[in-house]
Amino acid sequence: MTSAIPTDAALARLGIHRIPSPVPFVSAGGPVNAWALEEQGGGIALFDTGLGTDEGEQALREGLAAHGFSVRDVRRVLVSHGHVDHFGLAGIIAAESGARVFLHEADATKVRSPGERLRASREALHARLLRMGCDPEDLERLERVHGTMVSLAPPFDDLQPLVEGDRILLKHFEAVVQHRPGHTPGLVCLYDEEHGLLFAGDHLLERVSPNPLLEMARNPDGTPFEALVEQLRSLERTRAIDPACVLPGHDVPFGGAAKVIDSLCAFYTRRQARLRAFLSPDPPTAVELVRRLFPRAARAELMLTLSEIVGNLEVLRRRGLARTVDDGTHERWEAVATDGVPPA
Repeated sequence: MTSAIPTDAALARLGIHRIPSPVPFVSAGGPVNAWALEEQGGGIALFDTGLGTDEGEQALREGLAAHGFSVRDVRRVLVSHGHVDHFGLAGIIAAESGARVFLHEADATKVRSPGERLRASREALHARLLRMGCDPEDLERLERVHGTMVSLAPPFDDLQPLVEGDRILLKHFEAVVQHRPGHTPGLVCLYDEEHGLLFAGDHLLERVSPNPLLEMARNPDGTPFEALVEQLRSLERTRAIDPACVLPGHDVPFGGAAKVIDSLCAFYTRRQARLRAFLSPDPPTAVELVRRLFPRAARAELMLTLSEIVGNLEVLRRRGLARTVDDGTHERWEAVATDGVPPA
């Protein structure tokens, strides 16, 4: 590439075509992108699909047609992660084209049977949220939101694994699968080292923080998955490769990935310092911290704000600057004094 931010025409010469489609939630950071990638033997691969709504399907079909393709030309669907706006049309595409669908195993249950997953984990999730300070009304509201999200992506069972280091050979370039857990446990990017292109999904966005969401998942060693802890590790890995251009899951391509990452990490550091100041003298619950830091946030946004708070608290705990205390009903957080860093 001759430019850090290639034009649509330059991307098209590499067989790369961006197909944006609408999403009904502002927090996503703009329309979701399906990336159509020309295959060696004809046809295309899709990196993400858009939502499984009528509007999403129309946008995908029209976008493919604008570049001379149709759904029947799809040979592979590569899903960046198991959120509904990224895999919602996988089943429709597979049924119509015979395409195989690939996804990292750590996110597979989100795609295979999201309704079953929610039912199976409800008791554990509700228990955890209650300990964080949620009330029954909060739980009912969160269930409604989750139910709406599940309806935007019919479950799809016939999945193939995407694994760190897999090489994706396309018509004009080769990309390597890079596992970047954080936003979800199984998020993957594709990296075209020759041209410095990173297909990032929601791992890295230019204008919004890709909130690492609260998960009930566990790591392969059985320890709880800590979303922001993993996200920060993944960002370090991406900064190390310093891609020339990021082709994101939302909005338009951008350069300066290292600068975006540094800004995002600085934001988290400031958030953690502010959070720690609220941990003394009376240890609060995570929900109490949400009310203090986001007093104007709608209660419908509780999962987003709670995820941000808990993620930053887990980072503070990893750094030895905070710990949890159990009052018999709730999990509370208190600051830990360390050399040179007293409790606020």
